[in-house]
Amino acid sequence: MPIIFGLLERISYHNEENDFVVAKLREKEKKELTTIVGNLSGINPGESLKLTGKWVQNKRFGEQFHVETFEVTVPATLLGIQKYLASGLIKGIGSIMSERIVEKFGLHTLEVIEKKPERLSEVEGIGPKRISMIIKAWVEHKEIKEIMIFLQGHGVSAAYSAKIYKQYGDQSIEIVRENPYRLAHDIYGIGFITADKIAQNLGIDRNSLIRAKAGLIYILNQLTEEGHVYYPENQLIHKAKEILSVDEEIVIQAVRELTKEKELFLEDLDPEGNLKAVYLAPFHVAETGVAQMLMNLKESPSNIRPIHPEKAIEWVQQKLNIELAQRQEEAILLAASSKVLIITGGPGTGKTTLITAVLRIFQQLKLRILLAAPTGRAAKRMNEATGWEAKTIHRLL
Repeated sequence: MPIIFGLLERISYHNEENDFVVAKLREKEKKELTTIVGNLSGINPGESLKLTGKWVQNKRFGEQFHVETFEVTVPATLLGIQKYLASGLIKGIGSIMSERIVEKFGLHTLEVIEKKPERLSEVEGIGPKRISMIIKAWVEHKEIKEIMIFLQGHGVSAAYSAKIYKQYGDQSIEIVRENPYRLAHDIYGIGFITADKIAQNLGIDRNSLIRAKAGLIYILNQLTEEGHVYYPENQLIHKAKEILSVDEEIVIQAVRELTKEKELFLEDLDPEGNLKAVYLAPFHVAETGVAQMLMNLKESPSNIRPIHPEKAIEWVQQKLNIELAQRQEEAILLAASSKVLIITGGPGTGKTTLITAVLRIFQQLKLRILLAAPTGRAAKRMNEATGWEAKTIHRLL
């Protein structure tokens, strides 16, 4: 990956939301300034930069260097120091004051601010109040630099380093050292895989409890992408053991701890309680909430007037020229007497035929009928299969 060095001349653009920066860099032995772009939190004009990244060709702005990681060194020239102080990074020092300070202390300016800030009183216009402001701003600036150096030194990109600092502030190093897997939970864009790499760079044991806990959350989230609301505990333990390469005892302990912390919920899958379902907390809340709403609907009185079962089934079979199976007949009776009915089954099991029959009976009873589907394509298929207009749930609401 290409590496370039240079002095930061000026910052052309800075997005404070994500720390995306467009800046100009003066490289040695190059007449033209180099355009650098990327997440460059905390950089200031006058600083010497070591940048790692790649050259890209922007259609509008031409050649740019897209920064992946960067290192900052303090300026080594009088002009660099003056620009550095005048950049606005230290409250209490502007353009004129920076010139006075550099004129007084020369190449020792930054050393004076760092180690003997009381000497700043030797500069015209700087009193005790301004010295206090300068000391406070310098300490904050130094903290940011140390955090960025620490994170990038452990394989964190400049973009993610900026996000981490925005989230945790001056506690960034402490939090990342203690539990780098928190990043997967707290920082958008950092998943378990990235957090795990950072953890390995920090020397976190692969068989540690914090890794197993984070890994379980990751695996369950992956399973939800496959359509699983929960996963059987015994299968989850086996899967986690294989994917994470950890001991089974650690996975079992991780499940227990996450359950205590209410990150996971367990439900019995059999009457004896030998087999349990493991839910991520949000999915457990969603499923139990839906179940409760369905129960409330089921138990509320129906406003559909009673029908004569045999006559209704005979009438709809003649009307549609079909012969219903026994289970379909039972479902029609349930639909006519219940507030809610859930019909499940694979392709070709008669769901569409059943729905069409129920709709015809409801139409005959002069009921208002509304059909809805999750997607536009599903709504179209429902319309084609039944002959009734179907809407997406979003449009219906």
